Amino acid sequence: MAVAPIRASVEAVALAAKGFMPPEEGRALFAAVALAPVGPLLEVGGYCGKSAVYLGAAAQRRGSPLFSVDHHRGSEENQRGWEHHDPEIVDQQLGLIDTLPFFRRTIHDAGLEDTVIAIVGESVTVARHWSSPLALLFIDGGHGAEVAHADYDAWTPRVGPHGLLAIHDVFDDPSQGGRPPYEIYRRAIDSGGFEPVSATGSLRLLRRGGGSDSASW
Repeated sequence: MAVAPIRASVEAVALAAKGFMPPEEGRALFAAVALAPVGPLLEVGGYCGKSAVYLGAAAQRRGSPLFSVDHHRGSEENQRGWEHHDPEIVDQQLGLIDTLPFFRRTIHDAGLEDTVIAIVGESVTVARHWSSPLALLFIDGGHGAEVAHADYDAWTPRVGPHGLLAIHDVFDDPSQGGRPPYEIYRRAIDSGGFEPVSATGSLRLLRRGGGSDSASW
């Protein structure tokens, strides 16, 4: 099925937003929404809104909401002294990272405030109170091993039958990137509950089967 591309004016907002997702991977996320069953979409790790624009634009097109879960205090690798620290996203009064204002501005500029719903809080805490089967789950949260596996454990059971699971920063070669995203990708396949659909750069897309193991929390 051919999918009309994201509008250039909307993608321009995504390209301008702070973040680490290459455009081809963002476009693959956008196209993935058309492959998902009916239902809500959810991303773990909104940062400054880059991926939410791609997912949100596709969700808006089909009339589905996108929920973006993030505490907006930055992942481990975003903190002071780490490679991906950006002093511009630090709240100078608190001395803490606060990406929420950047996220909100990105979503506003993309015209997606009616579609993208920010949930500010710890991913695992939010998951405990989540009750709707997901049509698509995108995991792009913290890349520390403990956080990545906790996000996987908390959210993948909530993917509904034939729902999609997208994972970012998956590299087969350890020299190209950290292991946690690759490890949870392998967990999904080895569980027997998900089958690979596509790979674009470091983005992996999988689909859940229709068995009783899905959305069974």
